[in-house]
Amino acid sequence: MSTTRIECSDRVVGAILASWRYDISGISPEMRRDYESHFAECARCSARQNFHRSVDVTLAVLTSLAALFFLFALAVLKHIRPLEHMAFNVFALDREDTYHMLISAGVAGLIFSLIALALVLMATPAPSYLGGLAAERARIIEERLPEALKSLRSR
Repeated sequence: MSTTRIECSDRVVGAILASWRYDISGISPEMRRDYESHFAECARCSARQNFHRSVDVTLAVLTSLAALFFLFALAVLKHIRPLEHMAFNVFALDREDTYHMLISAGVAGLIFSLIALALVLMATPAPSYLGGLAAERARIIEERLPEALKSLRSR
């Protein structure tokens, strides 16, 4: 079922949550309990919150990948110096000028992608959401550990 066809169980709370992009990480614990209970009972708001968090995480992952790809491109340029042959013979370009142009483009792309990553992490609750997911997964794994390993962990 689509979330557009499901009605919110409390339109006032749903409108408040929608204006916050379904992010309740920055509010007081007393208010959070009310909104968490609304998420538990309202399928529409819960689905919208999951959608928004998946968009936030996707943006963080994509900007991280962009930074890694630019870093990889810079490493390749530093150690292999590709396109020297093509630049020199086909385009009749100077090797050093081409190399410096590619390095400059790689550094500019790396800086831009790191700025974009910082903006995404500041503007979205993705870090706290991922931290919460990691803590939940760690708790589940810890519950499944044998007692012998649990006793070693507490030391």
